[in-house]
Amino acid sequence: MKQAARTLWHLPLLAAALIVSASATATPLTVHIAEQFGIAYVPLTVMKEKHLLEQEGKKVGLDLKSEWMQFSNGSAMNDALLSGSLDIASGGVGPLVTAWARTKGNHDIKGLCAIDSMPQWLNTINPDVKTVKDFTAKDRISVPAVRVSLQAVILQMAALKEFGKGHEHDLDKYTLSLSHPDALAQMMSFKSEITADFTSAPYMYTELKNPKVHRVLNSYDVLGGPHTFISAWAMSSFYKKNPKIVQAFLAAMRDAVKYVKADPAAAAALWVKSNHSRLPVAEVEDIIKKPENRFTIVPERTMAFANYMADVKMVPNRPKSWKDMYIKAIHDLPGS
Repeated sequence: MKQAARTLWHLPLLAAALIVSASATATPLTVHIAEQFGIAYVPLTVMKEKHLLEQEGKKVGLDLKSEWMQFSNGSAMNDALLSGSLDIASGGVGPLVTAWARTKGNHDIKGLCAIDSMPQWLNTINPDVKTVKDFTAKDRISVPAVRVSLQAVILQMAALKEFGKGHEHDLDKYTLSLSHPDALAQMMSFKSEITADFTSAPYMYTELKNPKVHRVLNSYDVLGGPHTFISAWAMSSFYKKNPKIVQAFLAAMRDAVKYVKADPAAAAALWVKSNHSRLPVAEVEDIIKKPENRFTIVPERTMAFANYMADVKMVPNRPKSWKDMYIKAIHDLPGS
């Protein structure tokens, strides 16, 4: 009887030990996140380097681990999402609209939030090109992905304004797909076929330091004001099945944006280190602080892109509002 009593008395301690042991050896939930090149991704860099997703995960009772990948364009990210090798993609509005429209009713890809509103500049080394009307067969324009990248779509919108309906693709024949770093290197070598580069920060600022380079186009002029550059998005199989992870991601993104705004010097230092950039931290800080570069999770003018792409039949579906393209968790924001 005494032996049985001692055994019963030890059971709670044994159970507690097992729980502690299990929690100590539990495998964290891995979230695969992708980013691209450029200072536009500095909030994601902050999230990665300061382990903000992991911190926010603990607040909602999750043990999270983030694994990061880097792609050269949004189209490649969408392929990775569909293959199941990626959970959260990030990139321009063009690829997001394409992903949303083409997966509506099946994979249902939607934006989780915006990351920033930043202009895209079309720069050239061809002194004869003053406007988009001046491009000829001698020119080659670099964009991250022909026809579907954000820059490619803006170029089409500019052509529509300049040449009229039915001519939106007139400049497509001059475009080539290159990552921003490769496009910068090739154009600034003055030896490649690339004579113009439709690019983002920091590359557009770096190019214009050379007196032989001038700007042809500012995307803010085409869109009529500031517009979302980068968003994060995921498939329904992720955001519907993992609401707490999405909650943690949004909280981490808010924290990252606040950090960038509050301490641009520290954010710049993190970005330079993470990207092994040769740019001086002070220069990156200056870019982050420029008034045209706004870090925010609020989608801006995304419907301008969606409406254009639907109008010219680039995508099979048209959203009724920006909320169709983004998850309900951010519908309280003043998006557009």
